[in-house]
Amino acid sequence: MNKRYGLLAEFSTPEELMHAAEEAYDAGFRKMDGYAPFPVDGLAEALGKKNRLPLLVLIGGIIGGVGAYFMQWYANAVSYPLNIGGRPIHSWPSFIPITFELTVLGAGLTAFFASFALNGLPRPHHPLFGVPEFDRASQDRFFLCIEASDRKFHPKDTRTFLQSLNPLSITEVPE
Repeated sequence: MNKRYGLLAEFSTPEELMHAAEEAYDAGFRKMDGYAPFPVDGLAEALGKKNRLPLLVLIGGIIGGVGAYFMQWYANAVSYPLNIGGRPIHSWPSFIPITFELTVLGAGLTAFFASFALNGLPRPHHPLFGVPEFDRASQDRFFLCIEASDRKFHPKDTRTFLQSLNPLSITEVPE
């Protein structure tokens, strides 16, 4: 059985891609993606994509900072308290450099690993790589792919919808 990944529509300008993405989102499609040879402002929003990476990086940084401060407080005030020169046991100013460093480390590691996970990497092969026309996505063409896993996807209806957007071509993408 020949499984289908989706339908790929080819456009010649970024404006046409933006219009197609907005129309597809308004029509109820949610599992779709746009491909262009350069960043197209507003394309992610038109496709309905939400970027959760900043929130995850913030959470990673907070966990790193709180963990660092707690580790220092526990080591100096609870586990092995030493009174050195009459200094207080809980001397928070001395905890700031390590707390800052582990905040940055936690945020950086979260950004690195979360970007891989959110992008579905590593993925050595994508079904679109088998479509000969898709080679031009890095040169001068713009593509909109509506995935077959979308709940609104129906082969004939989706093809008719894409044809109403006046693309240069519509290609079926095998899995």
